[in-house]
Amino acid sequence: MDHGNVILRFSNVSFAYDEDHPILDEVSFSVRENAKITLMGQNGAGKSSIFKLLTGIYKPQEGEIHIEKGAKVAIGLQVMERERMDETVVEFFARAFEERPYNIDKLIKNVLETVNLTTPLDKVIREFSGGQQARLLLAYALIQEPDILLLDEPTNNLDKDGIEHLTGFLMMYPKTVLVISHDADFLNAFTEGVLHLDVYTHKVEQYVGNYFNVVEEIAARVERDRMQNARLMKEIQDRKDKINFFANKGGKMRKLASKLRDQVEEAEENKVDVKRDDRTIRDFTIPAQEYNEPVIKFTSIKIIRNGEPDRVELEMSLRKKRRLLITGPNGIGKSTLLRAIAANNDEGITIGEGVKVGYYRQDFSGLDFDQTAYQSLESVMEIPDNEKLRACASEFLLTSDLLKNKVGSLSEGQKGLLCFARFVLQEPGLLILDEPTNHINFRHLPVIAKALEEYQGTLILVSHAPEFVSQITFNETLDLGKYA
Repeated sequence: MDHGNVILRFSNVSFAYDEDHPILDEVSFSVRENAKITLMGQNGAGKSSIFKLLTGIYKPQEGEIHIEKGAKVAIGLQVMERERMDETVVEFFARAFEERPYNIDKLIKNVLETVNLTTPLDKVIREFSGGQQARLLLAYALIQEPDILLLDEPTNNLDKDGIEHLTGFLMMYPKTVLVISHDADFLNAFTEGVLHLDVYTHKVEQYVGNYFNVVEEIAARVERDRMQNARLMKEIQDRKDKINFFANKGGKMRKLASKLRDQVEEAEENKVDVKRDDRTIRDFTIPAQEYNEPVIKFTSIKIIRNGEPDRVELEMSLRKKRRLLITGPNGIGKSTLLRAIAANNDEGITIGEGVKVGYYRQDFSGLDFDQTAYQSLESVMEIPDNEKLRACASEFLLTSDLLKNKVGSLSEGQKGLLCFARFVLQEPGLLILDEPTNHINFRHLPVIAKALEEYQGTLILVSHAPEFVSQITFNETLDLGKYA
């Protein structure tokens, strides 16, 4: 694709939430018109903060952000804001305009067609599935006809068809796109460059090439830098040993020791600041509650058929060590079913008495955003234990500083890791997971899949990530699509 002038530029931009939470340190990069760029970095590095700087929600403490005069910026958020949940479709889209257009119904229908979604315009946002809400968020950005489209985890909750439709759309989109995503295959399909935000140095480095090639390039560079530093460290130690030997000899030997000290200083200066590759969580175990009776029984379930709730008969019983995969297209009622299971308030579903339920909600609405991360972990422990809690938190890259922060201030990826830390401390008998790969750094996913494969309790999973699902053995599969 032909690229024109530079449409946005960061010039020595520094930004921090406060002294203890730096995000960007004198960052400079530029993006040209029509470019398709991935913004890459570890959970909590500050990728979403860069988007907020571009949309003007945040202001840099130092440096300047240049956006081409007249260029419009719009963002497709990764999760629906809670205060939007009770709005109708029309009310939701009306917020995208300073003045409500006279033909807003037509504009909405056109943009919904673009994201492959059909719906009455008076339908309330909370009545949509997670995947349908993801399409609404994308449509909200598109209806603004932006010159710079920012997408924050746009494939979250989308089914296979939805991801394919979005990929094709972005490949043909004639404007500039910056996207944050942990879906490697999706990114590789259409992006042509990477901005890598380093969580340790708070710098951004710019790479040209498709996503997979850039990831390999970064890994190769890390290895080269490590080898260079290892060689320099050996030279430094050799010279230090000689300095200690010659320094005690006097005369010319002391002069030689002084010369060697200068060489050590020079070698120290030549050491490369090695890019610390994204840290991956270590293998972990989710302990299971001992429970010898059936953990959950189904006699019927509710699904969405032709846009309306309907009940279907289903005879199924799950004991410990059993795993159920629930599949079906967006809007069929998968998340609604999981909510009914977790609440244990559906006439066709019975959870065994005393079973502890761990529930991963795709929007993290099961977490108390006003608690600190420490309080959130402590709340699931039968017997509070500070040492055990902190040890568990560190396994999920939740540092002492992060534990002091409110859950609502954590990045979406950090909230996801917090959920898994809570499961480890809770020791549930039934684990219900609704799109647990959303927001999580792809490096962590094989570790999480291994923990679920080894979990000795009962597992119920909904996921649109086939590679993740393939790493877990399921005894039962419930395809809601066959009832539609």
